[in-house]
Amino acid sequence: MGQDLDWLLSPAVLGVFGLCIGSFLNVVIYRLPAMMQRQWIADCAAQLTQAEDLRAHAGLSDAQAQQAQATGQMLEAALGARPRLGLAMPPSRCPHCGHALRWHENLPLLGWLRLRGRCSACSAPIAKRYPLIELLTGALFAALAWHFGPQPVVLLWCGFAAALVALAGIDWDTTLLPDAITQPLLWAGLAAAWIGWTVPLGSALAGALLGYLSLWSVYWGFKLLTGKEGMGQGDFKLLAALGAWLGWPMILPIVLIASVLGAIVGIAMKLRASLREGRYVPFGPFLVGGGLVVLFAGAPRVLGWLGWA
Repeated sequence: MGQDLDWLLSPAVLGVFGLCIGSFLNVVIYRLPAMMQRQWIADCAAQLTQAEDLRAHAGLSDAQAQQAQATGQMLEAALGARPRLGLAMPPSRCPHCGHALRWHENLPLLGWLRLRGRCSACSAPIAKRYPLIELLTGALFAALAWHFGPQPVVLLWCGFAAALVALAGIDWDTTLLPDAITQPLLWAGLAAAWIGWTVPLGSALAGALLGYLSLWSVYWGFKLLTGKEGMGQGDFKLLAALGAWLGWPMILPIVLIASVLGAIVGIAMKLRASLREGRYVPFGPFLVGGGLVVLFAGAPRVLGWLGWA
């Protein structure tokens, strides 16, 4: 960019922009899993209404198929009566009393501080995670501006970081890593490499392949040995996307860093008796952490840590 416009990509400006994006990411983290659940129920309901398929493939009797069809129709009617749910609609509301947030209450970080962390209508507490997500996204955008300097490619990396924040938040809450984010992130990484904005295309392709197959192999090896699933399949896609953006040499460092971070957090949660039911910790947030560490440290330094430089 011309020097007279460099300020637009300065850490201060991108930091403020990141606060605004973080406010949107809060919506994505909260609503996208709910939208997915609704869609899965709708898909199940549609399948239940196919009485002939149920008789042919599930072995149901005519009476059972009709009962299932009635259940499917009931679900479709119930879903149809629910208010529309999307990322833009309905407007943000207090989950306790339904108070629609006014524009100044929705300002990133400032709105939460002005309200002192409580709903203006019912005084119910507003979770601290909302301003924390905004602060994290703003800090990441500012750090990326400092790391890459005032060049347009920094906006690409800001998009990368925003997607990772959303994925980490969703996985932590629900153990889901939505294809609606992981797949575009993977393809965007390959496209950026093809254009020449990130790593060489060959490294990006190998990174996507190695990232997916490495965790896929661990998943199936663990399942064959124990009969249990040790991780979700969304982790494969997330690591593939990280490989597409950061290149194949970074796959092992990302996994090692993620494993260390996961072990530390898992032990801390176990000592505090805060592990959720099933005593598991989702791996996605730690893959995100590993990817961000590698991004900011840079490939030469990371390879030096492993003695590969």
